[in-house]
Amino acid sequence: MNALLRVGREATDLAWRNLLHLRRTPTALMGSLVEPVMFAVLIGYVFGNSLGGAVYRAYMVAGLLAQTVTFSTAVTALGLAKDLQDGTVDRFRALPISRVALLLGRTTSDLATCIASVLVTSLCGLALGWRPHSGVLHILAGYTLVTVFAFAMSWVGAFIGVVAPNVQVAASLGLVWMFPASFVSSGYVSTASLPGPLAPVAAWSPITALSNALREQFGTPVPPDFARPHGWPVDHPVPYLLLWSAGLIAVFMALATSRYRRKARA
Repeated sequence: MNALLRVGREATDLAWRNLLHLRRTPTALMGSLVEPVMFAVLIGYVFGNSLGGAVYRAYMVAGLLAQTVTFSTAVTALGLAKDLQDGTVDRFRALPISRVALLLGRTTSDLATCIASVLVTSLCGLALGWRPHSGVLHILAGYTLVTVFAFAMSWVGAFIGVVAPNVQVAASLGLVWMFPASFVSSGYVSTASLPGPLAPVAAWSPITALSNALREQFGTPVPPDFARPHGWPVDHPVPYLLLWSAGLIAVFMALATSRYRRKARA
């Protein structure tokens, strides 16, 4: 228990250090805050009128939230890769700090950044005409699911940041999978409308699970022209999302910590 408390204190201190650094360089946060606005305008108004108008714009907000969380992995990957590249982590290695605490501090501070992006995305949704049609408890449950999945995805970003040899490679590794993962899902379309093998891939995607879980919690209607897919992940999005989140945290926390320890010994 004492070891866990020590790791928690160290992670909190390191998370605070990252947030202070972000406060001194607010431009580093601009991309995360501007990106949701850009996609809201682009998809909501450029494509939205041909896909169902106001009903579609309300439908796509869940996908926009899921995409915002997915893209937040790049913040963790870039931040950790930068710390490794500029020697910040080398200074921490000389201190009696837990290896897990350093990574946990990064993922925790980036979770705060992601929450700010989710807030901006929600405001964009309200501007698009989206409104939750469920009670307060369901709305809180929806944002809790967003936070849990964001924390899980931050560990994916931590692994990318530790594996990448420099910041440029971390940026490439972070972007190469995020766009297809975000769009091959129910974020913006019905998975039943996707051709060939893309339909089952999208149906079992964690981003689909988050999008469907948010629509369920917020009471968001589905456009009448959208075909409804069937299957266990579609019918049970919340437990499926929680399974995905637990699996991502367990696997990528272990991988990122193991890789970081090897780098520290080297």
